[in-house]
This record gives sequence, structure tokens and C-alpha cells, in this order.
Amino acid sequence: MPTHDPMRFVSNLSQKLATRSRHVCALLGAGSSSACGLPDLGQLSGRVVDQLSASQKATFNTQLAGRNFEQALSRIRRIRALLIGEQLHEGLTEASAKELDLEICRIIVKELDISKANMVPMRLFALWVSRAVYALPVEVFTINYDLLIETAFDRHGVMYFDGFLGTINAKFRTELLEATPELDSEWMPPFFARLWKLHGSVNWMWDDTNQVVRLGKAVGENEPAAIYPSDMKYDESRRFPFVVLQDRLRRALSQPETIALVSGYSFGDQHLNELIYDAASRRERSEVIAFSYSNIPSDLAERALETPNLQVIGRTEAIIGGVRGAWDSPENPQEAYWKDDKFMLPDFTFLASYLAKSGRINDRDPSVKDLFSAMAHAAIHLDEKK
Repeated sequence: MPTHDPMRFVSNLSQKLATRSRHVCALLGAGSSSACGLPDLGQLSGRVVDQLSASQKATFNTQLAGRNFEQALSRIRRIRALLIGEQLHEGLTEASAKELDLEICRIIVKELDISKANMVPMRLFALWVSRAVYALPVEVFTINYDLLIETAFDRHGVMYFDGFLGTINAKFRTELLEATPELDSEWMPPFFARLWKLHGSVNWMWDDTNQVVRLGKAVGENEPAAIYPSDMKYDESRRFPFVVLQDRLRRALSQPETIALVSGYSFGDQHLNELIYDAASRRERSEVIAFSYSNIPSDLAERALETPNLQVIGRTEAIIGGVRGAWDSPENPQEAYWKDDKFMLPDFTFLASYLAKSGRINDRDPSVKDLFSAMAHAAIHLDEKK
């Protein structure tokens, strides 16, 4: 049976990330937030159901039948938009659908509160982004609603653009999101990282004109958060930023010489999957490296076996160059990469630590000194600590 060398993979990835002409992207899923102690989508769904009233729980469970959490919430909003007054559909009226939407969002915001989260993994990731210097900006895509990335970016002074301009009620600016380096008047320089929240955020809401705005904090209890809107066309304005952001992912992955790191994403969104697969098949000189903490999804494995530049890195096996094989146990394993007979980079905490090691770390920076202290408490180490 074919095997792969984990240390060779680590070395090769370091060389690729050191090439400053590359276009570097990252796609973060629920696993990156779970590494910080927040619930994943399945856990979040369970917590929402547990905290609903008996009648709301029964109604929401009806919507969950055959759907995931996001699809169920989307359907509730769709029903609300189509009903008038006391019209009834699937146990919902316009008013009760609105009330259920608000209650679900209230629970989501509460459960995704980061005040007690372990920020170390995301701060390590932010440290890497803060020191990444490429010809094109680092682009970070995430399907998570929480504020972990923004908080970590702020803590380490990462300059970034997320599609909005403003502070209290920031407006979405499509012309800046779609700008290219040739458009000097609208292009932000590459030292501004890009942060694209594909499924919205707990601090996004719809304003009085039905446009999505970003607040300076999480939405209040009386406003539904703008997360994962319906794909139906009953109100295009409510879908507007989400459509533009997904198109941004498509264009980013199609950029020549792109290396895309996918972490914490279970490949459960078929639309996003097709964007990834299509880019990998069309851009042979680009690479997608998907880190799979759990078993490799069958569809992902099938695509990787026929697409050499789509690599899948699991803890016990990998698909590299279209070849599936187990990892060879290294002769002199480093705990940062190999532990308990498993390759550790599919764990977001270890991947973020690995990324943070690139380049010299300024341990005189107060935020970095504080990070070292937090890492010591969490028993995470950086080999290059000076």
C-alpha cells in the first residue's frame, strides 16, 4: 500500500508558503471555532432546540426534518416573507415565524459568545496573517458566524477589509470587494488582509432599508442576525452580500498560482464544494490543501484521487498527487507535527501554530508576549520563540 512522509509534506508546504508571488487563501469551517471551545453547527443546533419553548421546539423540529440547521432557519425566514397576517403554513404565521427567528438568533448569539473562548488557536492564526507578505493580499474565507477571527485580528494589529466600511453601522461596499490592482482608486493595498464571512455573522443585521450592515458588536435581542439567508429570490436585497461573497471565493480560487488551505470544514456545503473542485480542476498550477480532522469524506476523496492538485491531509492518511496512502511514522517525530501515531496538522490548533512559526517572531510585542503566556497555559509551544 502507498505511504506518505509527513515531514516531507511539512517541508514542502513551508517552501510553497514562502514563495511570495503565490496567492494565499484560507477557508475556515466550524472546526476552527471548535478548537477555541465554541460549538460546531451540530452542537449549536442541539443547543438551540433545547432552549426553545415546547411549541417552538416542535415547530423548529418540523423544519429540521431532512434539513440542516442553516437550511431550517432559511426556510423559516422564507415562510415569514411569504405569509400575510394570520395565514398559516407548517404551523407558522407571519408573527410566529418572526418570533421564532428572533429566538433562534438570540440563542445563537448567546452560544457563540467568545468571552470565555480559548483564543490561542485563532490568535496564532492571526499572528501568521499579521506577518504574511505576498504580492496579493491573504484572503480568509469562513462560514463561521462568531467573532473569533475579528477579535484575534484586532488583538494582533492585523489590518483587514471585510467588505464593509464604517464602525457603528458599516455599509457593504461591492465596488471595493470586486476591485483589482489595476483599479488604483478602489483597490486596497495587499498588506490589508481580506476577511470574507460567507454565511454572515452575529454582528450583521438588516437595516430599515433591508440592506445588510455590520455593527460594532453582536446584534441585540430584538433583531435577527443576518446569517445564511434563503436562496429563494423573494427578496434579492437580503441575499445581496452573500451572493457577492460567494462569487469572491470563486474568483479567488481561480486566481493563478493560488494555494488554498482548508481547515475545519467538513465539505457539507455542496455549493462551496463545487467551487473548490472546479477551481482545482481548472487551475492545474494552483493547489487546494484540505485538512481533514475526521474521516475523509467520500466525495472529497473521489475528487482528490482524480485531481492531483487537490490534496487531502488526514491524521492517519492522506491523498497527495492523486495517491491515497497512510502516513509513515517519522523516525524522529516532533510533537508539533506527530503525536500518538497521528499527523497533527489537521487539528486547527496545530496548523495555526505551524503557520505562526513562519518568519521571525517579535517577542517584544506586548500582544505576542501575552500570546506566549496563554500558550504556556494551554501547553502549546512555538519552536521559534526567541
